[in-house]
Amino acid sequence: MGISFTDFLNPARLVLMAGPCVIESEAHVNKMADAISAIAAAEGFSYVFKASFDKANRTSLKGFRGPGLNEGLRILGDLRKRGFSTVTDVHETSQIAPAAEVVDVIQIPAFLCRQTDLLLEAGRSGRIVNVKKGQFVAPHDIHHAADKVASTGNRQVVLTERGSSFGYNNLVVDMRGLRIMAEAGWPVVFDATHSVQLPSGGGGASAGQPQFIEPLASAAVAVGVSGLFVEVHDDPTNALSDGPNALRLDLLPGFLRKMRRIHSAAHSL
Repeated sequence: MGISFTDFLNPARLVLMAGPCVIESEAHVNKMADAISAIAAAEGFSYVFKASFDKANRTSLKGFRGPGLNEGLRILGDLRKRGFSTVTDVHETSQIAPAAEVVDVIQIPAFLCRQTDLLLEAGRSGRIVNVKKGQFVAPHDIHHAADKVASTGNRQVVLTERGSSFGYNNLVVDMRGLRIMAEAGWPVVFDATHSVQLPSGGGGASAGQPQFIEPLASAAVAVGVSGLFVEVHDDPTNALSDGPNALRLDLLPGFLRKMRRIHSAAHSL
């Protein structure tokens, strides 16, 4: 059974949105979906496969963007036919209708979280809408983006924290923000991998500090979130996008096991 909005409202079970940053190939998508879903199921997480058909906000023109709308959605659609729930981001209003035909969750990128037309069109799709909080947006302000989506009658909105700009080429996570965002009444997800990104810090590409993925995710789960967003790759060194801040696939079982235990402990107090 596919993901539903009620899964994000279930305090007993975390949602995991995980996969490579971008669709690198159909074979890689299926390999990663199979591997991650098995691990997520073993650790008791509701799972949504994530990957982008187009990374339109690369630091450099040389950055790999993905297979594009038509091929990318075909790959995600075939994956959904296999029984996987899927999420992908959109950058233009014209992309939303075709994306909504093949994915369960429409994602609004952080850089576009204030784009009213994009938010309204996403709401009209009838899909769950995951709004990434911009690095430039305060936790107490991001509810305005959710309100725009909800104004269409679609209240299936999730807010995702992915760090805030802290000077140049750096991000910081204010754990208070997770509670502040949740006070607006929307489920909150913590993006554990983009939060350790060093934006544009790699000389034409983003760098990252993956050693902080687990500590930050641990704190977020202890504070209280509805899910985790994690970019996972079997070979981050050779990933075509965001490899420096991705979690290695072989580390995922231990990572999820720890998150599950922290979540269980926090909810038993």
